[in-house]
Amino acid sequence: MLVLNQANLVNETLWKKESIVSLGATIPLIIEVVSTNWRDDYYLKYADYEEMGIPEYWIVDYAALGGRNFIGSPKQRTISVCNLVDGEYQISKFQECDVWRQAAERLRIISQTFPELNLTPTQIFQAGLV
Repeated sequence: MLVLNQANLVNETLWKKESIVSLGATIPLIIEVVSTNWRDDYYLKYADYEEMGIPEYWIVDYAALGGRNFIGSPKQRTISVCNLVDGEYQISKFQECDVWRQAAERLRIISQTFPELNLTPTQIFQAGLV
């Protein structure tokens, strides 16, 4: 999923003809949900988005599929929020685990794109569960 800065679409040369955007200023936020090809999200897309200058990139690993160096050991469901600082991503990890469950429920995810966002990892991971 990506969020578009509609005001910047005038600077996108391929937008009207092909609905293609290529400027980081046009895409303030991309959210990827990890699947079995988790290496794409943690390695390839991470590098691509950083190079494109995408200001904020979330990696939502709802099933703890990623490598231990990304989500910890033992593996934990993790939301990695990557913010572009001086051309490189700085990563903040938001997790939910049994030991920290009470603290995790109060830990709000911090987003530069949506500073008023008031969601916790628990709320996101439990969304849609009955």
